[in-house]
Amino acid sequence: MTHHDQHGHRHRDRTEPAPVLALDIGGTKLAAGVVRADGEALAFAVAPTLVQDGPDAALKRLLDLGRVVLSRTGTAPGELLGVGVGCGGPLNAQSGVLIAPPHLPGWVNVPIVELVRDTFGRPAVLDNDGTAGAAGEWRFGAGHGSRSLLYLTVSTGIGGGAVLDGRTFRGAAGNGGEPGHVLVRSGGRPCVSCGRRGCLEAYASGTSIAERAREAVADARAAGRDTVLGGCDPLTAADVSAAARRGDPVAVAVWEETVAALGSGLTTLVNVFEPEVVVLGGGVTRAGEQLLGPVRRMVAEQAMGPAAAAARLTLASGGDRAGVLGAAAVAFERLGPTTGLAP
Repeated sequence: MTHHDQHGHRHRDRTEPAPVLALDIGGTKLAAGVVRADGEALAFAVAPTLVQDGPDAALKRLLDLGRVVLSRTGTAPGELLGVGVGCGGPLNAQSGVLIAPPHLPGWVNVPIVELVRDTFGRPAVLDNDGTAGAAGEWRFGAGHGSRSLLYLTVSTGIGGGAVLDGRTFRGAAGNGGEPGHVLVRSGGRPCVSCGRRGCLEAYASGTSIAERAREAVADARAAGRDTVLGGCDPLTAADVSAAARRGDPVAVAVWEETVAALGSGLTTLVNVFEPEVVVLGGGVTRAGEQLLGPVRRMVAEQAMGPAAAAARLTLASGGDRAGVLGAAAVAFERLGPTTGLAP
């Protein structure tokens, strides 16, 4: 139970678990929220990252954003269980250092946990945003109540994570669970992120969908064929899915290749991990059943029988707050009474 004082500030009942401050660091935007143990975001705010301004300016914006959401809820830092931070890797989850995330140029060996701890005076933890996303969907979202979950965010790139037998999977160096780098076509398109050829990310990410569509438009023009995609500038994955729904043959071919790659990659992952739930999030999944339907059918037909029967494919539930809910989930996990990873 909660009550509010004469100024409208929310006060926590002593029996209610302490909330956390959750911070999400993306290449385009920063987000912060005060999140309760049941996943309710009491306050949520975003700000542009503006990576061109350098890490110091962005870090100041991030910490100011944290102060803003605390102020909005009338929560003093001392009332928090702690602070969770989610960010793309590579990073060191144990030491709380961002090593050199490619989406944050100039952010080299940033001691983010130390900065956050010094600012708010509470324990803080850092995790890969894919790992955090998996923890968030398992604790609060589409995978609630399951024992094992795979999470993929299909966006600019493809990231993700896993919860296996009720424990968040991190790997030996804290950056494990990279579903975007499952091989779907030997000797195929180069993967910008890892350098191999034929990775899932090289076919199903938003970046790849747009890139392959541009190539397909050029081929169509050379052959004297029309396509509505030729009028899209800049051409995006959303343009491809929309044109495919309208039956444009060039868009349909690109979309079918995308779906086939995602279905192939997920079939491999489902065979390996035999999860109860596979959760798909990220901007590309705004296509909804146009993406999920055929992928679900492919996994059902191609995965090993028991694994295919066990796995339920669904869309993520976190929406634009997914990063913040993920950061909150790892904070509750690692700072709560039973910790899964020493902070």
